[in-house]
Amino acid sequence: MFIINNNPLKFNRKERACLKASLMLIGSMSLAGLAYGHGDVTPQGLDTEGLPEISKDVLSNPFREDAEHGEYYELAAELGKKGYAGNCANCHGIEAMSGGLTPDLRELTEWDDEYYIGRVVNGTGGGMPSFKDNLDRSAAWAIKTYVESVQ
Repeated sequence: MFIINNNPLKFNRKERACLKASLMLIGSMSLAGLAYGHGDVTPQGLDTEGLPEISKDVLSNPFREDAEHGEYYELAAELGKKGYAGNCANCHGIEAMSGGLTPDLRELTEWDDEYYIGRVVNGTGGGMPSFKDNLDRSAAWAIKTYVESVQ
C-alpha cells in the first residue's frame, strides 16, 4: 500500500503485478546502464614519437626523473596523458580519479611497476583488456608516468 497526502492507494492483484513488473524492468535497465557505463574498453594506439624504444624486459618505469631515461619525463607525461585519455579514462576516470566502478589508480598500494606492466600487457580477465597489441612499452610507461604525475 502506498500513501500519498495521507490517502492510502490500494491496488488490486493485477495492478500490483503490473507495478512489480514495471519496477523490475526499471531496476534491470538501471543495472544495464551501470554495466555500459564501464566504458568503451577498445584499446587505442599511442604515437610515442620522441621517446626512446623501451624493451619488453624493462620492469620499472624508465621515464621517472631519476631513472635511465629521466630526461624524457616531461614528454612521457604529456604523451601518457593522451594515451590515458584514449585507453584508461573511460573506466578509471579523468586524471585517474575513479568514479567508483574501477580502482582509483592514484590510490593503489599494490601498483608497483611490475604489477602495472603485467596488467597492461595481459589485462585482468575481468573487464580490463590486454593492451599488448596496441601499446608498445614506451607508450605503456608513458601512461604510467602520466598517472604518477597526477598523484
